Amino acid sequence: MATFEELGLKEELLHAVKDLGFAEAMPIQEKTIPFLLNQENTTDLVALAQTGTGKTAAYGLPALNNIDASQHVIQTLILSPTRELCVQISSDLKNFAKYLKGVKVVAVYGGESIVNQFRELDVQPQVLVATPGRLIDLLDREKVHLDQLSTLILDEADEMLNMGFKEDIERIMEETPENHRTLLFSATMPREIANIAKKYMKDSTEISVGKKNSGSDNVRHVCYVVQSRFRYAALKRVVDINPDIYGIVFCRTRQETKDVADHLMRDGYNADALHGDLTQAQRDYVMQRFRDRSLQLLVATDVAARGLDVSDLTHVINYNLPDDVESYTHRSGRTGRANKKGVSIAIIQPRERGRIRDVERVINKKFEYEQVPTGEEVCKCQLAALFERLRNVEVNEEQIAPFASLIQEQMSQMDQDTFIRHFVALEFNRFLKYYDGAEDLNATEDDRRGRRDRPERGDRGARSGRGDRGGDRIRLKINRGGDDEFSPKNVLGLINDATNDHDIQVHGIEITPHFSFFDVFKDDAERVMDAFRTTYNGDITIAEATGSRQFAGGRDRRDRDDRREDWHKSEHDRYRDRRAHTADHHNRSFRRNK
Repeated sequence: MATFEELGLKEELLHAVKDLGFAEAMPIQEKTIPFLLNQENTTDLVALAQTGTGKTAAYGLPALNNIDASQHVIQTLILSPTRELCVQISSDLKNFAKYLKGVKVVAVYGGESIVNQFRELDVQPQVLVATPGRLIDLLDREKVHLDQLSTLILDEADEMLNMGFKEDIERIMEETPENHRTLLFSATMPREIANIAKKYMKDSTEISVGKKNSGSDNVRHVCYVVQSRFRYAALKRVVDINPDIYGIVFCRTRQETKDVADHLMRDGYNADALHGDLTQAQRDYVMQRFRDRSLQLLVATDVAARGLDVSDLTHVINYNLPDDVESYTHRSGRTGRANKKGVSIAIIQPRERGRIRDVERVINKKFEYEQVPTGEEVCKCQLAALFERLRNVEVNEEQIAPFASLIQEQMSQMDQDTFIRHFVALEFNRFLKYYDGAEDLNATEDDRRGRRDRPERGDRGARSGRGDRGGDRIRLKINRGGDDEFSPKNVLGLINDATNDHDIQVHGIEITPHFSFFDVFKDDAERVMDAFRTTYNGDITIAEATGSRQFAGGRDRRDRDDRREDWHKSEHDRYRDRRAHTADHHNRSFRRNK
């Protein structure tokens, strides 16, 4: 590996890097920094590397190296998907720039007073770190000016697209001058990233550390196969067999996150939840407790954990597999950072083995199928950990000295064997009692063979474990469609998240520009609609398609009224978009002439 001194950075930056304890550059830094420092090379860059591999320094150090401190204009803009990551990037850059006189780094993001951020922008910084939504707000208020921008950096670009920032990113890119340089950093390379690179980047070069979309070499991937009813019990055994675990448990929905965290806390585990219903203050409190290790386990959804930057995680546990492989790559990439080892665990049902094979193909690694530990194995492991802590405990002789005679007196009342057994029972009774006669949680070979022979999930008529039970169906519609980049996969994801029930059969999914239609059995319809109203609070609405009952039976048909409504809505939107485009063109022309 190259040292930072060999990469060509300014002396002030090398001094700061040394203060931070960095000596050798990580692979992504070794490849990227010289490329970006080459003043004759102005090509754009797509850099692919796992989260936690040193990407901030890879783009931050050369960006700071090229700043003209005498010019108080925004020269480098860094976009990040979340408030937490935005703050983290800003903090890292300020540490790198502490010996660079006159260089100002400012972070702007939602959830904080815009008035305070206004004050920080009274004198334009040379480096601005921003979340897309807040940046657009500041652009509209003309508090931020990008006309002198030389470098645009998209960090965690795939996460920004997953969070629905595609239009915001394109709007921001339209505000940048033509001669700027775009750097795109991403852990994975989905089709949307490739499309942005093709549309907005000129003669881009790709630098990749590891294989595209692959997992970190420092992460083991372990799988436990259990029946659905044993999932929580299996989670507890996985935690108990790893006494020093410090990790994140990923759940599919907000409600599942709350339920799992509540159960863990009630069962005596040092855990808490991170989900979308928390206020920013509550979220910050939970995150601070997790960062300083007051919490051992954080239970979170994918959305809530985006942008989360915590070092030294030992484990990531997939309580449920995510809907797509890229999300699994991001989850597992949160452990095994900075050359440390980590473990990514998946707790699955027998019928999900096919999805594990899909993940294996993309990350190019095999899962290790392990047996859920028995109660006896857990107790032995916990007992060994107890004696390890006993051996390594720090003893302060001065503090203990006044009580030495009392200790000797109490010890004299029992022999060594009795003392040891009583001490272990005192510290260990909870485990011994809980695991006394504990059953085997592993799915049997019959379970696996029977489930494996069932059809894979596609149209959710086949996705149900109950089989196609027949009967009348009702057609429902959601107020999202093709214009919102909705797909059948999104429809199934919404139903999963709202109902937390993968056995609801869904048929005949149809996507139109503004609506998505699907059939469910009559006795599931009200439950699905109630779940949507509770989960999405009116943002995403669901209703019975007009005239759907007359077509009960699952035929992919809709009443003319629904088709007419969608056609008129499309025409109205096209007219509105033409008007908006014309107005925007006039406004831009006016500003240029002005």
